[in-house]
Amino acid sequence: MIKYVTCFTIAFVFLLLSHSIKSLAQQPKIAKGTVERIKVHSTLLEGNLSGDSADRYVSVYLPAGYKSGTKKHYPVVYFLRGYTDNDAKFYGFQKHWMTLPPILDTAFSQKPDQEMIVVTPDAYTLFQGSMYSNSVTTGNWEDFVARELVNYIDSHYRTLAQKESRGLCGHSMGGYGALRIGEKNPDVFSTVYLLSPCCLNSPATAAETQFLRADSIKTIEQLQKADFFTKALFASAAAWSPNPANPPFYLDLPIKNGNIQPEILNKWDANRPLNNLDQYIYNIRKLKSIGFDAGDKDRSIAESIRTLDEVLSKYNIAHSFEIYDGDHINHVADRIEGKMLQFFEKSLSFKQNPK
Repeated sequence: MIKYVTCFTIAFVFLLLSHSIKSLAQQPKIAKGTVERIKVHSTLLEGNLSGDSADRYVSVYLPAGYKSGTKKHYPVVYFLRGYTDNDAKFYGFQKHWMTLPPILDTAFSQKPDQEMIVVTPDAYTLFQGSMYSNSVTTGNWEDFVARELVNYIDSHYRTLAQKESRGLCGHSMGGYGALRIGEKNPDVFSTVYLLSPCCLNSPATAAETQFLRADSIKTIEQLQKADFFTKALFASAAAWSPNPANPPFYLDLPIKNGNIQPEILNKWDANRPLNNLDQYIYNIRKLKSIGFDAGDKDRSIAESIRTLDEVLSKYNIAHSFEIYDGDHINHVADRIEGKMLQFFEKSLSFKQNPK
């Protein structure tokens, strides 16, 4: 009896193992794309007062089909990363909270006919972020992304070199940059998606304690040791209130000698997209699609995109908008795969018409 039970058990386990192996074999394999990390020289970033290199790293994701099909051309999505990040973190060269290529591999394996090239420039600066703005202090980042980088990618890769096949997106500071650049360049990009975009409107209250900490910073060494929000204030000032006559940072902070500087805050407010959106409505209407989302726990950003939704609705501009259950980063990977990529799949042109 014992031998019978033992034999039966072995047979049952073997059957389960066989079934598991068969199930695994039947699962579709995920075709993996490749990532190239290249350097692109920018004449528009030359001579920036921060001393940052004009030779910028750029990570380029090429879908699995790119190497096998030598004639097919692909739409391109430009993904702008957030403050303190760089392209190496998002593309797996450095450890990070999210890696983009596996997300893209999974999505494109399910729909190989809708593969895209994805491009991310390294916008890390002396101040840990460029805000993707044109500034004598950090360089002409808007124009570098919209003009030089796009031209370089189109001339070195098999792209569908037309605005109908070109998308722009970003997370946090990158979301801000995507809206800023997208609304100014509807002749370059046709589709824009914002993931938890920061800095769309002015803060409800001035963070005077943060301003005071920033006012105490006098050297680059002190800045490097400062807290996150103090560094972010310097990055904002470098982008929005540059001052070529004010070394060593070549910027004006919204506070000086303990006193708030309203004229500097006015410059910052002028760079908040919700404050100047009315002036770009005609450009935004030229975009084929615009979408944005944020987590409900990311309260100030969620509130700002609710306002963005209201303004676009007032102008009868069709758009995609969602507040989901989450914070600033915990569901971004899910949103990219489940929402953003599908948004681009529907909006971008995949028609093979290379110029």
